[in-house]
Amino acid sequence: MRPTAVLLVGLGGFFGSIARYAVGTAVSRLLGTAWPWGTFLINVTGCFAIGFFLTFTTERVTVDEAWRFLFPIGFVGAYTTFSTYSYETVRLLEGGAWGRALSYVALSTMVGFGAVALAIYTARRF
Repeated sequence: MRPTAVLLVGLGGFFGSIARYAVGTAVSRLLGTAWPWGTFLINVTGCFAIGFFLTFTTERVTVDEAWRFLFPIGFVGAYTTFSTYSYETVRLLEGGAWGRALSYVALSTMVGFGAVALAIYTARRF
């Protein structure tokens, strides 16, 4: 591992985790916690961000490889919350909220894939 890469991943992760906390907190205050809207929004926007960034910087422009460590690995890696999503799904199931759990899994998967597809489409036309 190169020290510069490690520092860039750490720096991106620092800001990604702060963004995750800020977005999750704001959405929970706004929409409540009966359904994990904050995690859902974070996962969808993270899917869009990584899809757009990697497509745009691979197909449209050339960027220094440092950006790949900083943004998709560091920032988005800390920002997205797939492990939290999995935990929340299990907790919904344990609480007997099968409908909420199913809708959460289905919507997160479909909208997440849709966000990546939209990001790729957008990056190719930007």
